[in-house]
Amino acid sequence: MKAMILCAGLGTRLRPLTGRWPKPALPFLGQPLLRYHLAVLKAAGVTAVGINTHHLPEVMEATARAECERVGLPLHVVHEPVIQGTGGGIRGLKGFLAGDDFLVFNGDILFPVDLRPVVAAHRKSGAAATMVLMPMPPEEKYAAVEMDAGGQVRRIAGHGPGGSALSPWHFTGVHVMSPRIFEVMAPEGPEDINRDVYVRGMAAGWVVRGEVVRAYWSDLGTPSRYLATVRDVLLGRVPVETLGDASPFAGLARGPGNGWVHPEAHLGTAQVEGPAYFGAGCVVEAGAHVGSAVAVGARARVGEGARLHRVALFEDTQVAPGETLEEVLAWGPHRIPAPIGA
Repeated sequence: MKAMILCAGLGTRLRPLTGRWPKPALPFLGQPLLRYHLAVLKAAGVTAVGINTHHLPEVMEATARAECERVGLPLHVVHEPVIQGTGGGIRGLKGFLAGDDFLVFNGDILFPVDLRPVVAAHRKSGAAATMVLMPMPPEEKYAAVEMDAGGQVRRIAGHGPGGSALSPWHFTGVHVMSPRIFEVMAPEGPEDINRDVYVRGMAAGWVVRGEVVRAYWSDLGTPSRYLATVRDVLLGRVPVETLGDASPFAGLARGPGNGWVHPEAHLGTAQVEGPAYFGAGCVVEAGAHVGSAVAVGARARVGEGARLHRVALFEDTQVAPGETLEEVLAWGPHRIPAPIGA
């Protein structure tokens, strides 16, 4: 089985970080976000991966090649000079994907889920596509996928044939598709897989199913969501152990204050409250205070007397002596507000 990871987005809500990294290549607790996706896909039986690129294509392709080589998955890359949307992006990999049912995975989520039952259910159903759904996250305003009692999707973000007694669900950004989905795609131009392609297929009488899962899911598309996801992982709310050696804690020792410490991190006599993560080559100087839900990236330096609470420091970032940071993403000179509340 093959899979596609959608990697062409601009990441405008995460600027200036996405001026350096495309979203799937963003460092997250010491490794590219893409590594987590590949772990989930390989566990589901995926044997080859395709991506589309647009924004910072050289960075995205280099990251994907290194990560796929790490886990022994062949990589197929298609560049989009003009961004084609989710439907157009999938269409661009038609030659790679069209031989069998395939998975599609959004590149900017953290979703450590077992997809094998979903794939099995899709194959058994004979549906044109299966959308992986879950209950709507509280206090979020994602567009709903509406499904009937038999598990058939009837409306997506207000589009589609509709029906009676429909229940609303949240779309995770993961699908299983039959190759015949390409038959209802436009021959060219940007289009959305959900609002355009699936709706067109439903109008033609094709079945799009929903498969509900219960798992941790997070969209890392904003600073606040990124930092909230760091917090959730550090507080043990995310089953990262299911990711095997792609877990951010693989190979790390437990340190002071409920910390996970890379063997090449240097903490000295810093006060660590934790939970916290300390990446390779980082330095936390004496007198610094590391509070709760703090991630210190590779080669970052926290100066004497600095105070950190709910902070993600990206690689090579310097925190000045005495500087106080709370609920921010810090990269180089940038301090990006990321309020996450309780």
